[in-house]
Amino acid sequence: MSIGRVLLVCSGNTCRSPMAATLLKHLWAKAGPGWDLEVVSAGTGAFPGEPASGHAVTAMRERGLDLTGHRSQPLPDTSGFDLILTMTRGHREAILARQPALGGRVFTLGEYAGTGQEVPDPFGGPLQAYQQTATVLESLLQAVVNRIRTEGRAAE
Repeated sequence: MSIGRVLLVCSGNTCRSPMAATLLKHLWAKAGPGWDLEVVSAGTGAFPGEPASGHAVTAMRERGLDLTGHRSQPLPDTSGFDLILTMTRGHREAILARQPALGGRVFTLGEYAGTGQEVPDPFGGPLQAYQQTATVLESLLQAVVNRIRTEGRAAE
C-alpha cells in the first residue's frame, strides 16, 4: 500500500482527531528521514471553524506540541486519502456507509495499530481524561508510524 495522505477522523474534530494529527506529524518527523506524509483531521459531525478544546490544547502543550491554530472541519472528499483512521468503529462505519469503495483504506486507529482498541471521547471531561486520551493516541500512533514505515511507501 502506498501511503502519502492520512485522514484522522473523530466526531466533532475538536479533541481526538486534531490531537492525533498533531501527534502523528510529530512522531513521523521524530522517526527520521522518510517521505512526506500529509496528515489531515476531520469530524463526522463537525461544525467548521471551531477551535480545539482547551483541554486538548493543554494536553498537547504538555507534550511540547501546539494545537492553538486548529480549526474543525467536516469530512472532506475522502477519496484522495491513502489511509483513513477513525477513533471508533462507528466513525469507520459512517465513512463506509457513504463510500463503500474505500473499504481497504478505512480502519479504526486501534485496528491499524494492531490492538483493536477504540479511543474514548474525552469531550466535556476533565483535563485528566484528555491526558489519558493523548497517552492512548501516542501509543497507537507510534505503532501506526512503524507500520507505515515498514509497509507503506509514498506515492511517487
